[in-house]
Amino acid sequence: MLKFIFGVLMLMFLVKKWWLIQHFMYMFSFCFSFMCMREFYCVGESSIMNLDSLSYILIFLSFWVVSLLMSASMKIYNQKNFSEFFNLVSLCLLLFLILSFGASDYLMFYISFESSLIPTLILILGWGYQPERIQAGVYMLFYTLFASLPLLVSMLEIYHFTGSLVIGMSLNIILEEFTGYVWCMFSIIAFLVKLPMYVVHLWLPKAHVEAPVAGSMILAGVLLKLGGYGLIRVLMLFQIVSKSLSWIWIGVSLTGGVIVSLMCLRQVDMKSLIAYSSVAHMGLVLSGLMVLGTWGLNGAIFVMVGHGLCSSGLFCIANMVYERLGSRSMLINKGLLSFMPSMSLWWFLLSVGNMAAPPSLNLLGEVSLITSVVSWSKVSLFMVGLLSFFSAAYSLYMFSLSQHGHYYNCVYSSCSGKVREYLVLMLHWLPLNLIILNSTVMIY
Repeated sequence: MLKFIFGVLMLMFLVKKWWLIQHFMYMFSFCFSFMCMREFYCVGESSIMNLDSLSYILIFLSFWVVSLLMSASMKIYNQKNFSEFFNLVSLCLLLFLILSFGASDYLMFYISFESSLIPTLILILGWGYQPERIQAGVYMLFYTLFASLPLLVSMLEIYHFTGSLVIGMSLNIILEEFTGYVWCMFSIIAFLVKLPMYVVHLWLPKAHVEAPVAGSMILAGVLLKLGGYGLIRVLMLFQIVSKSLSWIWIGVSLTGGVIVSLMCLRQVDMKSLIAYSSVAHMGLVLSGLMVLGTWGLNGAIFVMVGHGLCSSGLFCIANMVYERLGSRSMLINKGLLSFMPSMSLWWFLLSVGNMAAPPSLNLLGEVSLITSVVSWSKVSLFMVGLLSFFSAAYSLYMFSLSQHGHYYNCVYSSCSGKVREYLVLMLHWLPLNLIILNSTVMIY
């Protein structure tokens, strides 16, 4: 399978036609969906790459989101804004994501994890909208690099003690209490920043607001999932230490999620609101992972995939409004129900998906996560309840403020929507609500 993946990628690197690359990506995504792997163990295919059910679903999500971002970025092609280089950067990013999710050892994962930062930075700096994109790129670069160096040191120490860095191995080392805590902290801090956890999340809203629609879609859709995927792979090495530290991470993530949800209710910028909502959702994912239970693990995977589709769709539809009105401010983008009536249905469907309404995949994931966290401690019930309530509150706030009211008087006419735009939104929404019918393929 991996030879087939890389063969198709190499073929697309050689193709220069925009429409042909899009067709290749969609066709291969559909073909890849039929190669569903139901094994719960690693299937060795080569010395550097392995696939299991978790790797499979995240690689498939990467293919799907990259296909959609190419369709959503037709403005780059129409304006001839270095469209061939844009395709090259997108495919390089996809290649690094496949290497990250399919890596068989921790060092290969670390190299691919860091390499994915370079194409993302090029997307933000090259096709961003505002001059502040340089500051946003620097924030993202230094947050990620500063947190990743301890991870490299930790991996070198693991290799020194065990002589292996194969993913899935057990770390049979008796650690002193303080040494174990420091070692565990060094190993997971890079993934907490990438997730991102509250306190180290400041790079994410800046990167989202300044990035083009392709950068926002790939950031929300896939790159944040690198943090969750890394935590799943690394926490198995420090199970005993992680159990004694879990109360810290769960407390910070749930409290931070509630604080960020309150910040969402104060946002005026559409993209900023969607970006902060991602931090709130990932806070719940982090708390579920730190419980170190089956319900929390599976719930985290469900929410990561559901959030990747839903948040990517919201960034996409916010960009459609920005291209017509030239502003992301909800003080200006009012009355879209009168201005773009046929788009209001998609605003509603994606907003209710963001608040985990049935039958979306987010609902299944949040039910699993809430069950896991509350069974770990009854005290967390209050914060989890607030998090769920505010999730619905800011989603309704975004929908009602943007769709109702008087629209901007200086706008006289506009195209309500193109077939390509409806297709992109539909391809976000359908998997989000249909995967729940066969969610067993995602159970890890």
